[in-house]
Parts: sequence; structure tokens; C-alpha cells
Amino acid sequence: MLRFIPLKFGRLYRCLKLLLVVGLFVVVLMNTHNLFASFQKNELTDRRFINLNKCPACFGTSWCRKFMNGQVSFETWGRLRFLDVFNVKNVYFAQYGEPREGTRRVVLKRLGSNQELADIDQKICKRATGRPRCDIIQAMYKTEFARLNGDVRLLTPDVVEGWSDLVHCPSQRLLDRVVRRYAETKDSGSFLLKNLKDTERMQLLMTLAFNPEPLVLQSFPSDEGWPFAKYLGACGRMVAVNYVGEELWSFYNAPWGKRVDLAKQLMDIAEQLTNNDFDFALYLLDVSFDNFAVGPRDGKVIVVDAENVVVADKRLIKQNKPENYDVWYESKFEECDKEACLSFSKDVLCSRVTVDHNYYAVCQNLLSRYATWRGSTGGLLHDPPADVAKDGHLEALLDECANPKKRYGRFQAAKELRDYLTQLGNGAR
Repeated sequence: MLRFIPLKFGRLYRCLKLLLVVGLFVVVLMNTHNLFASFQKNELTDRRFINLNKCPACFGTSWCRKFMNGQVSFETWGRLRFLDVFNVKNVYFAQYGEPREGTRRVVLKRLGSNQELADIDQKICKRATGRPRCDIIQAMYKTEFARLNGDVRLLTPDVVEGWSDLVHCPSQRLLDRVVRRYAETKDSGSFLLKNLKDTERMQLLMTLAFNPEPLVLQSFPSDEGWPFAKYLGACGRMVAVNYVGEELWSFYNAPWGKRVDLAKQLMDIAEQLTNNDFDFALYLLDVSFDNFAVGPRDGKVIVVDAENVVVADKRLIKQNKPENYDVWYESKFEECDKEACLSFSKDVLCSRVTVDHNYYAVCQNLLSRYATWRGSTGGLLHDPPADVAKDGHLEALLDECANPKKRYGRFQAAKELRDYLTQLGNGAR
């Protein structure tokens, strides 16, 4: 009987796989006409497909000429619309061609699922008319996105505070940076809001309210050394960013030396986003293997999902001196039965000068034995070589970084871990 049970489930599993394959085959047959049409047509030139028809309730228009000219096209599987049911995040791989530069790979994002994008329309309609459905273009001109007219010189914290993670606790210095570096205008470089056209201003504010990822990438650009994917442009509700490489998860079982190098880079990112010369602390609230990618040539780790980033202005915190502002804050470790769990308070992140959140997020969700992703546990540094495992120092540092036993233990462990990973990396070469 005990032997029969796994056999029975094995047959069931094979039957389910067969049914899935047959089902996909049937779907392909039913969509044969659409299949051929998909390969012949470039849907990225369709105004409705990229939601250009909804502007200024969109993310920008700086790349529209490239889209309309057919310079951007989906890669093979991205052209098959019936596969969109599996693409919940609406992230696509595409090819972008320039006559002088040749063709390169880019990533296109709708910045939300279909339901989230539908919710955007409903929220705009409710803000403008009180009803869930309306003419979205006319509605935009009746929202607060339009009421901030050209007479307003600056985008101020009291107007946008709490709209999204980026501006959970905005300073004037941060907002000036966002406006000055806004890439969806031809006249970028000015922090004066009145220098933007009405449509540009509405697009900026809508992006800030519903998904500020493009503004994070623009305000803290890769060209200046920030560890984010490079923002390229937008057309309608389709945003283009530079393709970085394979996701971090692809390296989960890479050779030990490679994983040590990646772990060191992740800790360096945590340090850079926490302490930098600009006195902006960027706290990553969504840390998982899917949100980082690795460059194929330089092996550099890059953050590829920057929607959930809280930016705290340390200069403003020191100036306002909220309660306990100068007391080091230790993030609380909490065991969780889900993937990529983090415990945090946005208000605390915004009111302390010294915070260990980024170290905690990287150690717990990516590196230590507490890291869980796609059914695997043990983190990126799982199964170290025998000599490293026997020494026990790496495991001790990872444990203290994820779940500290000493007061301020994570701060010290993070520093020592970076140094130790450097040593291990040198020894692995």
C-alpha cells in the first residue's frame, strides 16, 4: 500500500502534464490565424495597444516617435498575445534599433497588471467625477494633477506627501531633483514646475502617484553610478528601460566564487543606498531574487524593480530633529512562512538618520539561511565549501546580519560580512 500511493500520485502528475500540453496545443490551434497575424504585425505601433490614446493619463511620450516608426518590436514570444495570461506583471522583452547603433535588447513595462491599470482609470474617474467610469482624458483635467497649474513654481512636499513610496516623506530637495531630472520633457534641467507643459506636468504627477519607478530611475540614474536599470523613455503606458541581464535567481546554483562575488555586490548596494555623499537614504521595500539582474559582460548586479523605494532625506531629518532621530534604528527580524518577507515601518525609516533596513533586507531575503524563494531555502550562499563551512565565520555573520543577537549587531555584522566576502572572493580567484 505504501508503494502504491506515490505511484498513484506519479501517474496523476504525468496525466496533468499531458493535459497541460494538450491544452496548450489546442489553444495554439484555435489561435493559428492570430498566431500568424501576430508575427506579421508590430503591435507596438498601435496607439491603443500602448495606451497612447489615454495620454495625459499616461507615463510619457518621449519614445513615441521610436515606437511609431517601428524601431521597437517584441521578441518572438512577446508577440503572442494569448501568452499574456502568464505575463501577470506585463513585462516584455523587445528589440530596439537605431541606424547608427544597431539593435539592442530592451525591457518594456506597463508598470502594473491589467487590473492595476484598470484601477488607475477608476481612481482618476472617481477623483474627477465621483464615478468609476468616465472619459479618462477629460477627467485628467479635473483632478489635482491638472490643478497644479503653471503658476505653481515648485512641487512641494505638502502636495504629494504619501502619494507613493518615493514620496512617503519627501523633502523639497528630493522633489526639486525629481522635477529637474524628469526625462519626459524636452526642457529638463529646471526644478521649476511651471516650466513643464500642462500635459507633461500631469504625466509626472500621475507617475508619482501610481507607480514612481520611472522617477526613481531618472532621479538616481545609472550613469551616475546608482545601481538601477537605465531609464530610456516612454510612450503611453509603456515604459522602456535598458536590459540588464539574467535575473539573480539564475545564479542560485552558480559556482561558489561567482555567488560570493554577487553577494558582495548586494551588500555594497545595501551600503550605497544607505550611506552616500548625497545624504539620501534609499530603502528597498521589495527585495527578492526577481528584482535584481546580473550583467552578462561585467557581472554587475543591478536593481531592476524600483517601484517600492522609500527615499529619506537625511539632511532634513537632521534639520527637523524628530524624536530619537539620532538613535540608531535596528530593523526587527520576524520569521515568515511566505517568500521575500520584510518587517518595516515607513515612518521610522523617514525619521532616523542611521537605519539598518537595507542590510537586513539583503541578508534575510537573499543571502542567509532564512532566504526562501521558489521552494528553495538557504540563500545565495548555500552549501559553502567544506573549509568555509567548517570555519563557521560566514554562517555566524549571516545569522547576525539577518537576526542579530547583540544590540546594533547587524550594523557590525554587515561591515564585517562585506570585508569577509572580499577575502573569500580573492581566495576563489
